[in-house]
Amino acid sequence: MIKNNNKDSLIIGLALFAMFFGAGNLIFPPSIGISAGDDWISAMLGFFLTGIGMPLLGIIAITKAGGTLENFASKISSNFGKIFGIIIIVILGPLLGVPRTGATTYEMGISPIFENVSPILVSIIFFSLTLFLTIKPTGIIDRIGKLLTPILLIMLSIIIYKGVTMPIGTPINSASINTFANGFTEGYQTMDALGAIIFGGIIFNSLLEKGYKDKKSQLKVTLKAGLISSIGLVLVYGGLLYLGATASSVFESDITKTNLTISIVASILGEMGKVVLGICVSAACLTTSVGLIATFGNFFSDITKGKLSYKASVIIATIISALIANLGVENIVAFSEPILAVIYPVAIILIVLNLFDDFIKNKVIYIGAVYGTLLVSIMDGLKSLGVNSPIFDNIINILPFWDKGFGWLVPAIIGMLISITFSKFNINNKSEYEY
Repeated sequence: MIKNNNKDSLIIGLALFAMFFGAGNLIFPPSIGISAGDDWISAMLGFFLTGIGMPLLGIIAITKAGGTLENFASKISSNFGKIFGIIIIVILGPLLGVPRTGATTYEMGISPIFENVSPILVSIIFFSLTLFLTIKPTGIIDRIGKLLTPILLIMLSIIIYKGVTMPIGTPINSASINTFANGFTEGYQTMDALGAIIFGGIIFNSLLEKGYKDKKSQLKVTLKAGLISSIGLVLVYGGLLYLGATASSVFESDITKTNLTISIVASILGEMGKVVLGICVSAACLTTSVGLIATFGNFFSDITKGKLSYKASVIIATIISALIANLGVENIVAFSEPILAVIYPVAIILIVLNLFDDFIKNKVIYIGAVYGTLLVSIMDGLKSLGVNSPIFDNIINILPFWDKGFGWLVPAIIGMLISITFSKFNINNKSEYEY
């Protein structure tokens, strides 16, 4: 079988870009930009790390792990791998990710154009399309890449080009502190690193369908596709973040994320901008919704060994998502903050460890690193919920890099060292006992 590596990399790369960029992700870069003002480059670098860098590494890590969540996360324990996989799938699926695509489509894609249309009607239409595109999983990557991604790219290119060449304002000093950390943690809201862990399975299966059987060729195509998607995300996220920075001299800093994005586009393209934005958002959100629902269906079909079929899983997830979507973007985003504060650092640690798995002979390192990270991330999640404690404050004050968004880094390293020490201690004790 003759394979066209470059063509396959391009198709998969565009599909990855489309799946990553969605779920309302376009509302976050402008918001970061307006908060950072003239310090937008620092915020952008932080956002790129979690919003682009980690998803790229995540796709590579999953491919190295054989395309399965079990291989990726079960080095902690088989139960941890299953639980972690279920949590991510539910978060990206009917709990947060997919409902946000429907809510964003209504608030940014439909409502500005048709003010009196019912959100329930929009939800029914949106999720009916999602169900139609996901009910038959064969060739899903190619359908997304070939049909919907070009629409998305054209619309975004128009908005960003005009916004950069004819800016609506000038970035001003917003007196914002820790812009890098704000950009870094705001990148959690894209959920792209979590998505990479899940989308990696779809990409891996697509590679198998296209005839890539050995790990070397799989990694080669994955790397090319990941770079293509990353370049697209850099241009889009960077462009939108800069547009937000230029808006810092035009709009109040407390403007909502949704209204900010709509206002920026309206300022750039006029009333026609609402139509352009509507098409852009609808395409972006639909591609993400399709990818997430399809993955949800595959995951629960596999984990239940077919007792819950793919079609049944897809239908259930789509109905739940349609119901939650009617809560609105702001409520969904607010609810997601503490959840992502707990889960995202754990995902980052697992991605990094899996990338270097060939050099990790003692797998107990995974256990120490993950639980060290989890200890701090749970505390961070509780603080996001408004749970304050003197103990939390004391720990935060002594944790290096907390103000940079890396408060969990040192605990992860300490956890590794402790796990290695205990492992060696147990081996020595066992050897003495046997002797």
